[in-house]
Amino acid sequence: MTKAWRAHNLGYRIMIDFHYSDIWADPGRQEKPAAWADLSFEELQKAVADHTTDVLSAIKARGIDVEWVQVGNETRSGMLKPDGAASSGNTANFAKLVTSGYDAVKTIYPKAKVIVHIDQGNNPNRYIWLFDGLKADGGKWDVIGMSLYPNPDSEDWRQMNNDCIENMKNLIARYQTPVMMCELGINWNYTEAEDFFTDFMTKAKQVDQCLGVFSWEPQSYGGWKGYHKGLFDDSGKPTSAFNAFKR
Repeated sequence: MTKAWRAHNLGYRIMIDFHYSDIWADPGRQEKPAAWADLSFEELQKAVADHTTDVLSAIKARGIDVEWVQVGNETRSGMLKPDGAASSGNTANFAKLVTSGYDAVKTIYPKAKVIVHIDQGNNPNRYIWLFDGLKADGGKWDVIGMSLYPNPDSEDWRQMNNDCIENMKNLIARYQTPVMMCELGINWNYTEAEDFFTDFMTKAKQVDQCLGVFSWEPQSYGGWKGYHKGLFDDSGKPTSAFNAFKR
């Protein structure tokens, strides 16, 4: 709430990202909150809807506009496991949980765009099986969200960028929905970090239905919790990668 209020007062456009977990949710960890551990699946669907509604209602009560909402974070294998696990040919429960969140978002912010977000934006097969499954099982989304993180010593970031941009175009055509790069990052001290961001953003701007690019996590520095992909160096000074966002 505090960060949303600060962003609102600075005139920023706001995305809310629901992890639906007591810990940071990512491809390797999609654990239910402890308070939801013993819920039936029907109760779990309601818990997703209620939590989404409660948080967004509190934000809206402060007069804060929300433009996008992620229902889950990097949910390539589902969320709220084991109940909401997803695999090829088995996305029904995941689709129901996503839809519970989607409908709750629209109740509070009817104009907000709901994002289903997964990682490895350069891997088209990962996106096709998941979103084909969601579509077949009645899952709802407005935007396909992506992450892209080249390895710290990667020499192939240009190819990864090209593959991701091509994936964006194919997803837009296949599902008739826009895309967004929700998490883009590379180690801050990588010598070509600025080139990496500039190359990706230049190409993404040429994709008509790419709604935007988010760096993650830009304010991180000093190896915060072992994370080195911020836009500041270890002393807290901004790096030249920021230049990519000015072009």
